[in-house]
Amino acid sequence: MGVIRLGTASWADRQLLTSGWYPREVKTSAERLAFYASRFDLVEADTSYYAIPAPEMTAGWAAATPAGFTFDVKAYALLTGHSTQARTLPSDLRPAARATGMIRRSDLPPEVLDELWRRFHTALEPLHDRLGTVLLQFPPWLAYGEAGVRRIEDTIARCRPLAAAVELRHGSWFAGSQRTLETLLMLQRAGTSFVAVDMPQGFSSSVPPVLAVTASPAVVRFHGHSSAWERGSKEDKFRYAYSERELIDWAARLHMLAADADEVHVLMNNCCAGQAQRDAARLMELVGRSNDRSPVIG
Repeated sequence: MGVIRLGTASWADRQLLTSGWYPREVKTSAERLAFYASRFDLVEADTSYYAIPAPEMTAGWAAATPAGFTFDVKAYALLTGHSTQARTLPSDLRPAARATGMIRRSDLPPEVLDELWRRFHTALEPLHDRLGTVLLQFPPWLAYGEAGVRRIEDTIARCRPLAAAVELRHGSWFAGSQRTLETLLMLQRAGTSFVAVDMPQGFSSSVPPVLAVTASPAVVRFHGHSSAWERGSKEDKFRYAYSERELIDWAARLHMLAADADEVHVLMNNCCAGQAQRDAARLMELVGRSNDRSPVIG
């Protein structure tokens, strides 16, 4: 039976900071991360999706957390094919003609993309003994096909030697049992973790909750079941409280997944006013883990 690690996506989003989950005396970024790490042993760092963090920042993350704590880190948006604000690029890498507004991967010359990958790897070096996986979350328009497969395989190759976990967000990758098997075998051949998701169903962007182990750790991300998934604000999309029945059912599924993996990473992404932390703590109890851990700053 593999180890099940539980945590949430982010420890410092605005709604969490105003929710009252952190004690009043916990005021600085380092204090918040240390407090979080006293409750959970896994977190997903999402700030790296919006800009490549400075190594000094990730060194601070490592210093604020105990030995054995794990960071899963989301890849910078441009590295997985998302558009982003040009200002998020390092100033020396911004194209002169596209210094403001949105920028796409295709707007960058190959050498700039190579340099972005180099800097992303450098940024994660301080987390060497705390890094779990790099979350490669591909855009919802990346559909199944030869071009899509090449894009995924190229991104995984650029991520090496770091462990990668792939989250696919277009239903065509799971259109029937044979297509699902092909998708999973592609990731297995690449030695890459498949990210299972629990998310709203019935939308054009919905992906089924397939549970599979293609590499260790297995990863499961919980997005909730908001009816505002496609048309609501970011807060509305992820505003969801898991019921006790849902969490009990998921605890049983996670135990079955852990039977086939050395480690399972479980991340609550229903990040609205501390709900993710509350649901993660309850799920931790249900899978048999104590949430009364004392921090050991390493």
